[in-house]
Amino acid sequence: MRNLLATMFLAVLPVMAADIYTFTVPNAVTVSTLAGFTTGWGYSLHNDSTSLWLVTTDLSAGTFQHAIPDVLFDFPDIAPGATVTVPYNPVTGAGLYQIVWDTDTPASFVNSGTFSLMAQWWNGDPVAGGSFVQNAPNASQPYSATVTPEPATITLMALAGLLLVVLRAFRRRGEARPLWT
Repeated sequence: MRNLLATMFLAVLPVMAADIYTFTVPNAVTVSTLAGFTTGWGYSLHNDSTSLWLVTTDLSAGTFQHAIPDVLFDFPDIAPGATVTVPYNPVTGAGLYQIVWDTDTPASFVNSGTFSLMAQWWNGDPVAGGSFVQNAPNASQPYSATVTPEPATITLMALAGLLLVVLRAFRRRGEARPLWT
């Protein structure tokens, strides 16, 4: 009996060790946009198993400050050896996650954290009679979103500063007159 259990354990061990998956978030550290606008992330999942289906079950991202988060993730069931890649698209609502920055978010403000994905292994397609085998290891990817300063505001501030410098120069020379005459 003991030999039978040892043989069964050793037979299952390579299968369990090979059942891994890859979770990536392209451009996770470079997402940025203006305050009041929407930005987000896409994802890619690859099921490295040769025999088990990967069934995604949960996604978390922590808390966001100065933003309203929205989960876009479609929780795919992925066949053995298959890959699912979904780029972020704010028009169609496709991707992993998106946030809408509050309009009063300070320029250069950063939200950062970790996307955590939970999944399960199934011995077949879950919608076609497959059965739960075990929980898959959690996977995580870092994220970062930054509010960029509004270009028009920076340009206007630079022009206003330049105008003040020019006016001050005219006043020092006693020529305080409008520039357009």
